[in-house]
Amino acid sequence: MLGQMMTQPLLISSLIDHAERYHGQTEIYSVETDGSVTETTWAQVAQNARKLGSALTKLGLEPQDRIGTLAWNNRRHLEIYYATSGAGFVCHTVNPRLFPEQLTYIINHAKDRVLFFDATFIPLVAALHEHMSEVRHFVLMGPRNEDAIAQIPGAAFYDDLIEADDGDFQWPSFDENTASSLCYTSGTTGNPKGVLYSHRSTVLHSFGSNTRDVIGFSAMDVVMPVVPMFHVNAWGSPYACAMSGSRMVLPGPGLHGEALVNLVDTYGVTLAMGVPTIWQGLLAHAEKSGSKLASLNRTVIGGAACPPSMIETFRETYGVDTVHAWGMSEMSPLGSTNNPLAKHLDLPPEEQHKLRESQGRPPYGVELKIVDDDGNDLPHDGVTQGDLLVRGHWVLDSYFQMQDEDLLQDGWFATGDVATLDPDGYMTIRDRSKDIIKSGGEWISSVELENIAVAHPQLATAAVVGVPHPKWDERPLLVAVKAEGADPSEAELLAFFDGKIAKWQVPDKVVFVDALPLNATGKVLKRNLRADFEGALMA
Repeated sequence: MLGQMMTQPLLISSLIDHAERYHGQTEIYSVETDGSVTETTWAQVAQNARKLGSALTKLGLEPQDRIGTLAWNNRRHLEIYYATSGAGFVCHTVNPRLFPEQLTYIINHAKDRVLFFDATFIPLVAALHEHMSEVRHFVLMGPRNEDAIAQIPGAAFYDDLIEADDGDFQWPSFDENTASSLCYTSGTTGNPKGVLYSHRSTVLHSFGSNTRDVIGFSAMDVVMPVVPMFHVNAWGSPYACAMSGSRMVLPGPGLHGEALVNLVDTYGVTLAMGVPTIWQGLLAHAEKSGSKLASLNRTVIGGAACPPSMIETFRETYGVDTVHAWGMSEMSPLGSTNNPLAKHLDLPPEEQHKLRESQGRPPYGVELKIVDDDGNDLPHDGVTQGDLLVRGHWVLDSYFQMQDEDLLQDGWFATGDVATLDPDGYMTIRDRSKDIIKSGGEWISSVELENIAVAHPQLATAAVVGVPHPKWDERPLLVAVKAEGADPSEAELLAFFDGKIAKWQVPDKVVFVDALPLNATGKVLKRNLRADFEGALMA
């Protein structure tokens, strides 16, 4: 016997309809490519999304055709999110920081039929458009631009598409398992791989994200997603914010510390989301400018392990609660967030603070486990390390247009992380499996060493990699970037590890560099460091 309840498909168009109906006048502030700020509302975003959905349909596209974007976090990009998926197409956000060869590979592999692009990327699209074999329409995200026409023959313009439509378009209804959006991994090994999300998985991810113990967006929040909209859909925040009716501040291309501090203080941002390297710049400018970041209540930090010193600075200096989060493109991306349990409130403050350094526990909808090299389950005792596996309602089961029958292990996806799990489900990433250092048969976590190093006041940032050693196979090497105006010695930095970690785990050497190599999503390219310093300890 079936339950006697209404059923409606879980579609992304229902999110923007809800935002328009119940939060229509809620503001969205958008920093444009020229630095100006546009104020719009959820109702205006919804209206423009319908007009754009109609315009795309009139182009003669087939259902499920991919629509690419090369764009920053701004209101037109937000409208494209809803227009494409809502009209039955697939929103394919492309990372403009990738190498040109990767960009053309991704766009051609996805078979994008339309490519939207911000004015920043006119030269890039002009240089590559002849190699984008599947794209039929190139659309500049703005008004008519003669420079774009000169460089990209036949270019169309976003504002013209919107203005030409009467706005009577109605969102179609279809199966909730229909594909909605497409993101490609950063391609650290081989070509990038596509992760194809569904309407159902996206709406369920939004529900999960909006629970109080995860991120918990609210209609009282002013949310600034600094994580790019081209990186795993800005961690799903454009969808979750529509569901909750949050105000949004979309920061555009300027992600340096001064710009972000100004946005926080000008628009009263209460919740911001981004990777650790972004917050280093924000904290540095806040200290320099004297800003108290008075409105900011929470930061969500993911994409890389957050140094404990950063969590402490946010908490002690600015009164900002920092939520450590973890996930992957293959997980939409939410996998875990670090919020305490009721029993933790009785712990001494220092133990509570220590607990917040882990990646946290999974929400309903995600399961985690760790296994040994033979695939055997390992205990969740907070000590035993193993390969981290996941499954859930918004986890992929195969990559887009790839033959990968062996991708899952008995229905679980192998993340490539080495982690521990405690009895309450709190997960701590010890390292990426390819980055953990094996020295004399013992494992050393590069993440743990990096967390110690970046707490040194004379370092701007640092990375630790394992490099060949004539006796121990591998030993840790600290690659450090000095803080502005500082000049720490190697001996001083190595002494900073005393009492914080076992002596045999302390790095053997320090190498100073001007900057760390980063990939297109802001993560350190450790493979480059290993190659550059392969012989550092062999002499």
